[in-house]
Amino acid sequence: MKIGFDNEKYLQMQSEHIRERISHFDNKLYLEFGGKLFDDYHASRVLPGFSPDSKLKLLMQLSDQAEIVIVISAGDLEKNKVRGDLGITYDTDVLRLMDAFKEKGLYVGSVVITQYSGQVSADLFKSRLEKLKIKVYTHYSIEGYPSNIPLIVSDNGYGKNDYIETSRPLVIVTAPGPGSGKMATCLSQLYHEHKRGVRAGYAKFETFPIWNIPLKHPVNLAYEAATADLNDVNMIDPFHLEAYGVTTVNYNRDVEIFPVLDAIFEKIFGTNPYKSPTDMGVNMAGNCICDDEVCRDASNQEIIRRYYSALKGLAEGKSDENEVFKIKLLMNQAHITIDERKVVKAALQREKETKAPATALELEDGTIITGRTTPLLGASSACLLNALKTLAGLDDALHLISPTVIEPIQKLKIEYLGSKNPRLHTDEVLIALSMCAATDKNAQLALEQLPKLKGCQAHTSVMLSTVDIKQFKRLGIQLTLEAKYENKKIYQ
Repeated sequence: MKIGFDNEKYLQMQSEHIRERISHFDNKLYLEFGGKLFDDYHASRVLPGFSPDSKLKLLMQLSDQAEIVIVISAGDLEKNKVRGDLGITYDTDVLRLMDAFKEKGLYVGSVVITQYSGQVSADLFKSRLEKLKIKVYTHYSIEGYPSNIPLIVSDNGYGKNDYIETSRPLVIVTAPGPGSGKMATCLSQLYHEHKRGVRAGYAKFETFPIWNIPLKHPVNLAYEAATADLNDVNMIDPFHLEAYGVTTVNYNRDVEIFPVLDAIFEKIFGTNPYKSPTDMGVNMAGNCICDDEVCRDASNQEIIRRYYSALKGLAEGKSDENEVFKIKLLMNQAHITIDERKVVKAALQREKETKAPATALELEDGTIITGRTTPLLGASSACLLNALKTLAGLDDALHLISPTVIEPIQKLKIEYLGSKNPRLHTDEVLIALSMCAATDKNAQLALEQLPKLKGCQAHTSVMLSTVDIKQFKRLGIQLTLEAKYENKKIYQ
C-alpha cells in the first residue's frame, strides 16, 4: 500500500506538542480526546501510513504523565445506546476500554456518569462499577446548558458536580462515543481546580478535520462524509481568522460553542487563554502528510465508500435520504463519481455475465479479481480464493479446496444446523482452506497470501451477511456493496 503519512514523525511531534501545552498551565491539563483512541480505521484509510493504534501509542509515550477518565452519558445508558462499528452497548464498551488501556500499561483513574438526573440505568451501572472497585463520579444536568453561563459557572452548576480526584499532570478525557459530555467534564474540572487554587488548562485533541490543510481537501471532505449522520460541517474558523489573519479549518459544533466557552473561561479565570477553537486543538496530523496525492486518492475512495454505506443504511432503514444526499454533494465537491472505484464496474459486469451475485477485488498492483456464485461457494468466497491463487501464482483452474471437503460442511449447515443456504461463507471457506493446507502445499501457499489482502478494495453486487462483512473487515479489505438484497423476501 502506498504511504502518504509519516506515522513516526506524527508520534514524535504530537507527544512533544502535548507536553509543551501542559507546561502552559500549572502542570495540569485536561485533554478532551475526540474520536477513537484505538482501532481508528477511518484515519488509517484516509491517511495511508497512519497506524490504527497511533493514538494509543502516543498515550503510551506519555504514560508516566497521563491518566485516563472515561465519560459516559446517563442518557446513553438509559437508551441502551450501541456502538455501530462494534455492535456493543456503551456501558459494555466502557469496560472494554478500561481493559484495553490497562493491558497497555495506561492508568485509568475513574469513570464519570454525566447528564445525570436520576436515571435508574445510571444508578445500576454505577453500582456495578463500584462492585468492581472502580471509582465513579456523577455530573448532573444543568438547566439552560450551555447558554446559562451564570448558573453553569456557579456552585449550583459545575459546583454541584463531583470533583474528580486525579493524580497526574495530563488527564485524558475520553468516551465510547460522541455526545457523552467530555467537554463539560473538562470544564467542570477547571471550575473545581480553580476553587482549589490550581490554574489547570483545557485542550482538545481531534484528528479531523485537519486544521492546516484546505477546507475542501479530500481528507477533510472524507471526515464530513464520515459524520454525515451527525450533520457536521467543516468551516473556516472565523475567530482564528479575525485574531491572527490566518485561515484554518474547524467544524461547526466547535465554532458554534466557542463564544460560550469564551464566556465560561472568562467567568472561571477572568480571561480566556485561547482566541479561537483552533487554538484549543493540539493536532499535528496535517504536518505529517508526506505524500498529498496518495492521501487525496485514499480519501476520495473513502467518500465513495461512505456513500455506499449510506445507501445500505437507507435500504435497511438505519439512515435517511438526507445522509445520502449530503455525501453525494461531497462527491460533487471532490469532483468524483462511483466510476473512480474500479471494483464497482467489475462486480456489476460479472453479475451481468453470470446472472447471479458477483464480487470484485482489486489487488495492490491494480489487478482486478472477480468471483461468481456457484452451487458450492458464494461470490465473495469464490473471489477470495481466486485472489489468493493469483497472489500465490497458482493456476486459476486449480481447486484449492476439494468438493469432498466442502460437501460435508454443506451437509452440516443444512441437515444439522438448519441453514437454508448451502454455499460457504468466507469464514467457512478459510477454515476449510486451512484444513486442506495441512496436507496440500498449494493450499498452504494460498493461505500464506492472506496478509497481502490488507488494504485491498472490494465490491459486491448484493448486500452480504454480517458474517461476510466482518470477515472482510478482519482481513483489512475495504468493502463496498450494492444496496440491494440477493432475494426479494421481506424478511432478511
